[in-house]
Amino acid sequence: MKVAVIGRQNTGKSTFINALAGEEHMIVSEVAGTTRDAVDLHFEQDGRSFIAIDTAGVKTKSKWSASIEYYGYTRVIQSITRADVCVLFIDSTEAITSADKKLAGCVAQEFTPCVLVVNKWDLAKDAAATDDYGEYLTKTLPELDYAPIVFTSARDNHNTDAVIDTAWALFKQARERVGTGQLNRALAEALEGRGPSPKRGHRPPEFYYATQVGTAPPTIVLFVNDPGAIKEDYRRYLLNRMQEHLPFAEVPIRLMFRARRGRSEHAPSSRD
Repeated sequence: MKVAVIGRQNTGKSTFINALAGEEHMIVSEVAGTTRDAVDLHFEQDGRSFIAIDTAGVKTKSKWSASIEYYGYTRVIQSITRADVCVLFIDSTEAITSADKKLAGCVAQEFTPCVLVVNKWDLAKDAAATDDYGEYLTKTLPELDYAPIVFTSARDNHNTDAVIDTAWALFKQARERVGTGQLNRALAEALEGRGPSPKRGHRPPEFYYATQVGTAPPTIVLFVNDPGAIKEDYRRYLLNRMQEHLPFAEVPIRLMFRARRGRSEHAPSSRD
């Protein structure tokens, strides 16, 4: 499993990887920007093989001072694309910045499962409870509201194993397949809870059935009479209900709409 360790500068990413490896593979410094390139490190934990991708720390674009920072950022995006799971480091002693939000948006756009790692918690735990900080992250990084949160102190090697265990769980979750019966029951429950209203100029949407066509990310196709009639807020509603009723609660789902004139005699039944 490939794990991309990403985050702003000096959030403890390399310290975390050193803790996993048990030795100083990375250069760790209090000077922001020590890691300049993506570096792969092979390690094993409990008989499982991993590749940790340590990436350059990202800072706000307005503070880029050299082309090397632009290329470092580009390599971070490439690392997100090729990773099975991302581990996004957040510095709990500082407020969420535009750089944090940019990275979260990139992870969401690539449909890469993500663990939100709130690091340096030993320095901030007296200022806020874990539940309060979790609500803060949900508000400031809403595109990753499904991502599990792990509170760590990489410097003290506290909870570092929990990060990898959580990443492994997401890796497996993203590769789950569900039967058409379970999937269409989830769709029926969502439609019963709230029916769609059409965009102006479109016919009322009519859903026929759903099927899973891929994994990593779980990819679900919904067959409907008019895909163009689906409003964005209803797409988000369906995504939330799918995550609630299917085994994809903590990973992104790619939801697609395809046109069909009516229910085919070969369409899957919710009883399948």
